[in-house]
Amino acid sequence: MIYLDSALLNEAEIAVNLGWVKGITTNPTLLAKSNLSPEATLKQLAAISPGELYYQLCATDFEGAIAEGRKAYEIIGEKTVLKIPATEIGFRITAYLSKEITCSVTAIYSAAQAAVAKEAGAKYAIAYVNRATRLLGDGLALVGEMAEVLRGSNTEILAASLKSSTEAAAALQAGAHHLTLPLEVLRAMTTHELSTKTVEEFSQQGTGINTIARN
Repeated sequence: MIYLDSALLNEAEIAVNLGWVKGITTNPTLLAKSNLSPEATLKQLAAISPGELYYQLCATDFEGAIAEGRKAYEIIGEKTVLKIPATEIGFRITAYLSKEITCSVTAIYSAAQAAVAKEAGAKYAIAYVNRATRLLGDGLALVGEMAEVLRGSNTEILAASLKSSTEAAAALQAGAHHLTLPLEVLRAMTTHELSTKTVEEFSQQGTGINTIARN
């Protein structure tokens, strides 16, 4: 599936109207860009999104995170996917909450973390591809290593931090099951200069049903 990575309502509406965007992912930084409170933003995004809506937990203690995750579910409902950071306590939180709410583990930077995410019951393991390339040298290789570890399991890879349509396609080729992208990259994925040129040639040289009907 392909998701919009944004918490802006106008971008959500545009993305959903494309017809092929399946859901929305957010994080604390994206929610901070909204003019509404996080709760109000999530309620409206849940109404707009055709599918899953991801919310990242901010609490750093176990009890606080459990309460926050349940509160997010109250706000979003069945579309909720919790994003839980790949830390020791984060995996503990995932193992606990995944029994009642769909969970993803985010900011994974090793295949070992992906393996733990699987054992903790996460539906998704999130790799920050471009950021991993900058920090580790090869974010696509990370996706490939995660894919090997997760092969045959119920945990799927969601590739995030993608800066171009080329990088997005490469993440899928490397083994990612899903992508989340900012609106400008979503739009960029639909276009290619040769596609545009070909359509222009057809328009200039061909005829269609409407033209035939008028004649």
